[in-house]
Amino acid sequence: MRKGLIALAVALTLGAAGAAEAKRLTDRPLVDAAWLKQNLANPDLLVIDIRPEAEGGGAAGFAKSHVPGAVFADYNSYGWRTTLDGVPGMLPPVKEIESLIGKLGVNADKHVVVIPTGQNSSDFGNAARVYWTFKVLGHDAVSVLDGGWRAWTADASNPVATGAATPKPAVFTAKFRDALFASTAEVETARKQSVPLVDARPNEQYIGKTKSPVAKAFGTIPAAVNVENTSFYDDKAGKFISKAEIAALLDKAGVKKDGDIVAFCNTGHWASVAWFGISEIYGNRKTTLYDGSMAEWTMDPARPVERKFTP
Repeated sequence: MRKGLIALAVALTLGAAGAAEAKRLTDRPLVDAAWLKQNLANPDLLVIDIRPEAEGGGAAGFAKSHVPGAVFADYNSYGWRTTLDGVPGMLPPVKEIESLIGKLGVNADKHVVVIPTGQNSSDFGNAARVYWTFKVLGHDAVSVLDGGWRAWTADASNPVATGAATPKPAVFTAKFRDALFASTAEVETARKQSVPLVDARPNEQYIGKTKSPVAKAFGTIPAAVNVENTSFYDDKAGKFISKAEIAALLDKAGVKKDGDIVAFCNTGHWASVAWFGISEIYGNRKTTLYDGSMAEWTMDPARPVERKFTP
C-alpha cells in the first residue's frame, strides 16, 4: 500500500513539474580522495557531509573542518529517515524528502558525493543509505567518498575549510524507482518464491541469540542467509571491499549472484551496506532493499520468524 502511495505522489509531481536527467561526472559508485580533489571546482559537483555528532561530526565538527564547498546534512538528524506507521528508519514521504534534498542545493544538474566518517561499516551505512535514497528517488548522479573523511584527511595536501555552510536551495524532483524498494508484501512473495534474502545483521541477531529493541521477535525471516554488514568493509584500511571479495562472500553464503536478491536488517541501515555491495559494486542490479526490515516484519506476529539459537 505504501509503495503505491509513493508511486502516486511521484506521478503527480512529475505531471506538474517534469524531471530532467541528472548530470553524471562519473559512473563510479565509489570515488577516491584524489578524484574528489580534482573535481572540487566543478560547478556540477555537490559534496554532502553527513558525519553525525556521535562520530566527531555534527554542526560543530563540520564547522571545525570539512571539504571545501561541502554542505552539511547530519545523517542522524537531518531527516534522511523517519518513523512511519510505527516503523523507525523509513524513507520519508516523497514530498518531504524532495524538499530536504532541494534545500541542500541538489537539482538534476548536480552530481552528489556523500562523505561519511569512514571508520567502519556501520558509519559507511550512513552513506550507503543516503546513496540508496538518491538512487531510489531516481537521481543516479551520486557517489560515496571511499574511506570518507578519514581518507580525505589522510593526505595532508587535501584542503579543508572551516565555518558553517549556507546551501543555495534548488528544486529537486523525484522519479521513484520502484525496483530498488522492497515492501513487506514483496518480501513475503520473494520468500515464497525462494528469492535469496540476505540478512546483513550481526550473526547473533540473525540466529536469534540477541535482538535489536526495534524487532518484536528473536530470529530472522525463514530461509534468509546471513552476510554481515561488517564483511563488506575493511575497517583497518578504511575501504569498501572489491567486486571479487563480494562474489566470494555470496558464494560462501550460497547466494546465487545473478538473480533477484533482497537485503534486510533491522531498519534498513546495515542492509544498505549489503545492498550497496551487491548492487553497486558487484553489479547485480536486481538487488532490492527492504526498507522496513525486521522492525516492520515482526510487527505482525502472524509473519513467520525463524530462531536458530536455542536459549
